[in-house]
Amino acid sequence: MAEYSSLLADLSENITNEDLEQLKSACKEDIPEEQSNNITCSKEWFSYLEKHDKLAQDNLLYIEHIFEISRRPDLLTRVIEYRTTVLKISEDEEIDTKLTRIPSAKKYKDIIRQPSEDEIIKLAPPPKKV
Repeated sequence: MAEYSSLLADLSENITNEDLEQLKSACKEDIPEEQSNNITCSKEWFSYLEKHDKLAQDNLLYIEHIFEISRRPDLLTRVIEYRTTVLKISEDEEIDTKLTRIPSAKKYKDIIRQPSEDEIIKLAPPPKKV
């Protein structure tokens, strides 16, 4: 739990008021405007997300998505590092998560996956010119 608190503190230090407005805008479908107006700092934003089951110690997908669409790769990288080092997510699970980060993409998960060696069609080389 200490690592999770440390992660949120680190993220909070790197979110300015301008950034916070952009992040709140990115999740306007999930935070009603009246409640969004009451959120004045990143700690309050994280607290709101936790209370509404959008953020938890072992569930960071929502903020990963928000950081991704808000073009904050620095914050996204910190969350992914936490997930891979503290939560010990395997590389396969990491790839699976990247493919399904956006909820509407989950239905395409099996279509997007990498084909196995048996599924790859091998083509003959083109004929040589005479």
